[in-house]
Amino acid sequence: MVVNELEALIQLMARLPGLGPRSARRAVLHLMGKRESLMLPLAASLDRVAQAIRDCSICGNLDSVEPCSICSDERREPSLLCVVEEVGDLWALERSGAFRGRYHVLGGTLSALDGRGPDDLRIASLVTRAKEPAVTEVILALGATVDGQTTAHYIAERLAGVEVAVSRLAHGVPVGGELDYLDDGTLTAALKARRPA
Repeated sequence: MVVNELEALIQLMARLPGLGPRSARRAVLHLMGKRESLMLPLAASLDRVAQAIRDCSICGNLDSVEPCSICSDERREPSLLCVVEEVGDLWALERSGAFRGRYHVLGGTLSALDGRGPDDLRIASLVTRAKEPAVTEVILALGATVDGQTTAHYIAERLAGVEVAVSRLAHGVPVGGELDYLDDGTLTAALKARRPA
């Protein structure tokens, strides 16, 4: 019985991003070796988070309050709406401290291979939010992948009739990057997005 329960836990852990069966097995063995100091507190924390955290009905962020703390923060700039694929992207922008507007989490990107179409994402609610009088610019902060660019193009088309500026994040050479180590796509994007010095 114990082996079956351990195997079930290993299989669940293996479903996490970045963990395969071997890594999951090592993680479970590590947790088992530290039951009191790590495994039990982790299990309790997972339970608390599962009970308390919800999707914000406005932007799609994760928070324990409704609406989320970003949407309810009156110090944020209501004219700027930044569109991201997932909550992790929102968190990354927040860590940078470079953006003080509002967000809209799509919940993924369009993907024919994965069977994800416009109705599977929060695009309709984005269009509704973009029509709000306070919104003057929608910033498409989507990944430089094929699916990300396809999604950005689709959203730009959907917003064509809305009186709002639509912009995208710049792509190209990262700060501290050396040209010799960059891929062809990044170099091409950097050349196309060049600006006066």
